[in-house]
Amino acid sequence: MRADAQRNYDRLVEEAQQAFIVHGTSAALEDIARHAGVGIGTLYRHFPDRYSLLNAVFERELDDLVQRSVELLAAGTDPATAVIDWLRMVAVHSTSYRGLAAAIMEGDGYQRMQSCKSKLRSAGGTLLWRAQEAGAIRSDVQIGDLLKLTYALVLAAEKNPEEPGLFDRLMSLAVDGMRPRAAATAGVSAGRTAAD
Repeated sequence: MRADAQRNYDRLVEEAQQAFIVHGTSAALEDIARHAGVGIGTLYRHFPDRYSLLNAVFERELDDLVQRSVELLAAGTDPATAVIDWLRMVAVHSTSYRGLAAAIMEGDGYQRMQSCKSKLRSAGGTLLWRAQEAGAIRSDVQIGDLLKLTYALVLAAEKNPEEPGLFDRLMSLAVDGMRPRAAATAGVSAGRTAAD
């Protein structure tokens, strides 16, 4: 890429990052181009659609989530706790950008944001595999399912702002569903005994 084209690309990504934080992921592409000092045609030459621009912004942002997964692995954190903590970090990242969960969940958005998807799956997949090897999370759970579930929970919380703590309550239910069936059944039995 020529130096001037690279500068335009970098400016567009920086302006998009700010716009998505302030105005959400539905921020006007024309405004992003104008603030970057380029025409809308230049934006579309680099990013043929909104998902391409979202992918470029969030791919840069995901380095922190990848690093956190490495740190959780190195710290020797309880395997199940490490996966859950990391998924919460994914949720926090998503809520920094209003509309990110909806953008990812709607239509084929998740398929179109391939770089983000690949980075997230790789980082979270290693944590999940370790937890499954330890018997702390069901063997049939897949990282793609956990990411989709996390974004769905974020989306539910975004759509119900009048319910504080909704994300945490839903995440607790999801965590229970991730546990091996024997452990989940024991938890239910213990709950029934306590209630009797």
